[in-house]
Amino acid sequence: MEIILKPWPWYVSGPLIAIIMFLLIFAGKKFGISSNMRTLCSIAGAGKFSTFFNYDWRSESWNLMVVLGAILGGFLAANYLVEPNFQVNLNPEVVNQLDSYGFSEAGKDFLPAELFSWKNLDPKNIVLLLAGGFLIGFGSRYAGGCTSGHGISGLSNFQLPSLVAVIGFFIGGLIMVHLVFPLIF
Repeated sequence: MEIILKPWPWYVSGPLIAIIMFLLIFAGKKFGISSNMRTLCSIAGAGKFSTFFNYDWRSESWNLMVVLGAILGGFLAANYLVEPNFQVNLNPEVVNQLDSYGFSEAGKDFLPAELFSWKNLDPKNIVLLLAGGFLIGFGSRYAGGCTSGHGISGLSNFQLPSLVAVIGFFIGGLIMVHLVFPLIF
């Protein structure tokens, strides 16, 4: 049995996120995905090698449910809640530009097969994925959190460092898309 639902509109999902953030603030908790990597490393025993991982991870284990929920929700949405022959609604100019870079399936899926399929996993893509993962990990640690932590939790707490971080994320994204991406492809 296939269940097909439309994506929730902003006026439903936005207030739900606001309610969750209010509950987290009320409970004295901070939301963020990158902090879960620290928790997982601490659970695995990384505290023996670095004092950064030497903390009471049990107090942060509630946040692992957020990651589990994101994985489960993404799986359910991708496999049961999308329409058959779903197409990503991209601007035709973006599709043409991506096509000129060699992304022939642009707009047909969220993850371009030219980057995220096993058959296209060549040394160039491995280096790009490893470098991107390192930069994301380093950047989120250096910034004291990730885009979700600063953009949702930090901004809802009116934290100036989160505002600076979010502005930096957007500037970095613009530089990547308009300057670095065309050089890579």
